[in-house]
Amino acid sequence: MPNSATPTHCPYCALQCGMNLTPLQGGGVAVVERPDFPVNKGALCGKGRTAPAVLESSVRLTSPLVRSGGTLVPATWDEALDRVAVGLARTRTEHGPDACGVFGGGGLTNEKAYSLGKFARIVLGTSQIDYNGRFCVSSAAAAGIKAFGLDRGLPFPLEDIPRTGCVILVGSNLAETMPPSLRFFNELRENGGTLVVVDPRRTKTAEQADLHLAPRPGTDLALALGLLHLVVAEGRVDEEYVQERTAGWEDARAAAMAHWPEYVERITGVSVPELREAVRLFCEPEHAMVLTARGPEQQSKGTDTVGAWINLCLATGRAGRPLSGYGCLTGQGNGQGGREHGQKADQLPGYRKLDDPAARRHVAAVWGVDPDSLPGPGRSAYELLDALGSDIKSLLLMGSNPVVSAPRAAHIEERIKSLDFLAVCDVVLSETAALADVVLPVTQWAEETGTIANLEGRVLLRRRAIGPPEGVLSDLEVMHELAARLGDGKGTALEKGFPTDAEEVFEELRRASAGGPADYSGITYRRLAEEDGVFWPCPAVSATGDEGKSAAAHPGTPRLFLDRFATPDGRARFVPVSHRAAAEEPDDEYPVLLTTGRVVAQYQSGAQTRRVAELNAAAPGPFVELHPRLAARLGAAEGDPVAVVSRRGRAVAPARITTGIRPDTVFMPFHWPGEGRANTLTNPALDPTSRMPEFKACAVRVEAVKS
Repeated sequence: MPNSATPTHCPYCALQCGMNLTPLQGGGVAVVERPDFPVNKGALCGKGRTAPAVLESSVRLTSPLVRSGGTLVPATWDEALDRVAVGLARTRTEHGPDACGVFGGGGLTNEKAYSLGKFARIVLGTSQIDYNGRFCVSSAAAAGIKAFGLDRGLPFPLEDIPRTGCVILVGSNLAETMPPSLRFFNELRENGGTLVVVDPRRTKTAEQADLHLAPRPGTDLALALGLLHLVVAEGRVDEEYVQERTAGWEDARAAAMAHWPEYVERITGVSVPELREAVRLFCEPEHAMVLTARGPEQQSKGTDTVGAWINLCLATGRAGRPLSGYGCLTGQGNGQGGREHGQKADQLPGYRKLDDPAARRHVAAVWGVDPDSLPGPGRSAYELLDALGSDIKSLLLMGSNPVVSAPRAAHIEERIKSLDFLAVCDVVLSETAALADVVLPVTQWAEETGTIANLEGRVLLRRRAIGPPEGVLSDLEVMHELAARLGDGKGTALEKGFPTDAEEVFEELRRASAGGPADYSGITYRRLAEEDGVFWPCPAVSATGDEGKSAAAHPGTPRLFLDRFATPDGRARFVPVSHRAAAEEPDDEYPVLLTTGRVVAQYQSGAQTRRVAELNAAAPGPFVELHPRLAARLGAAEGDPVAVVSRRGRAVAPARITTGIRPDTVFMPFHWPGEGRANTLTNPALDPTSRMPEFKACAVRVEAVKS
């Protein structure tokens, strides 16, 4: 590798593909393959290859903006920061600290997420903090904690996938959402293993499968229960494993036996022979895995749905054994680390619970505050956004674009407009930032150093390759400056608790996470650089050991649960669950189901990728995917505008006609604002445990649009 190349990681999805950045004459950087990184071995999707385009000054923010006479105009940093401090302080004084809201993102580095949670709780004193990761993975996290006592997306590295015997992939189109990961599944099949894909659409991923199951949206829970019923009926339960390593089997078994195959076929549309074939493919090999993504999770019963798939793994002895297990494919770049270190409503660093007195004491000691001064748990993401303008008067938002990404988006847009004060930190003028009173331009991935945890729980070091444009600060610098302005003269200046150096923040994070479920205390920047990542949990070494890479250092934990689960008795827990309908089922007025998702050339709300010409050429706008039979009833041809209408609003986009979707279902990608905004339609019905909205199923009608 040339001396001028900087090894780092892609700014987009949770694969966090390795790449090298080399400087260009005249400024900027070019992406060069980094074949030594084990996750992608040099392979990159179009988003990764074009990521430097968003670094260009012509497409990003380079000056603070403040609202003047209804328009955002350039301002100095002092003016902008003063306005933010005054706006938040006024709200706190007039309405109390919980009238100040903070909303973070799953793309923030661990250092930023940690500092944001600390800022909310000890500078603003508010309980009202959550983040957009609540919309991604939270149901799987809740189910994993119930069953295993710990949530880490994948409890094994991706390199184990090609060596297992069968993978059931539920609700993931990774050929488009994480293209470099498809090689692991191709290698699985080359090695004689099989791939079962569960998805209501015949996606590019489903086309690679040995068996594709296409259930109605919202019925994944019944499908998993039907498979478990067949496992019991066909005598495929691993009785010895269940006896030795689990608890609660009898109740879970009884619940599953109420879901006989013909009943499940009526609910899901998946035939009994297909159910039996899926069980055969899963149970016959010595090793097998179930991997879930947003499909089963983004439902009003997502926690139970993921729990049912975990029960299938436990009953067949597939969890906590080599080359087997349940895993969740985290979506956002730091979706794993982002939910570990304090920006969730109920959480403290190290994946500690905010209502645990011992956790409060530990973290408060690191922060130098009274444990009783820490606020309690606050609202979840959608509930926080829904309270804007009423209970919550001011909002500080970092790394999210809820005007496009939140369910019932038109309503959330109105709630944002009703705020007394909104400050947004972002790299571009997103649709949400355009509504702000103050917009603060912040550094991007290639302009800063920090850590992330990828979907495997592998903590990685992103390195600064170039400096930011003049007039751009890091999020850490923003929090430092705001803490100085909001300190209220409380003894030592609060800004000293908010360092601007990422490694200094990480050293504090190590102490705060020590002894917690997500223990980073044995990880250092030096180790991350030398070892190309360390899997958590990684506790600190003994007092006699060296904190760097040494014989005494903890090696990290690539594979969890091989000896015991993270429960008090070391046993995994079956959780009995039963099928229930989606919160909103089709009826005469809204006879079709809508499901949403992503396309390969765009990412999340599209705030960054929609500014890249190559990506826009590949995916220029929204569309409505519908079956030919539905299109014929509408009289719609390929490319004709069609309207999709739900109880929450109306979206219009061109028709894309395909036999790869069920006749009772339509699909829309959610990357675009405007009249094609898919999340105008989606249902904010929440899972009772995870508080995740039901993005994946809502009742709609489809109409031809007359010219």
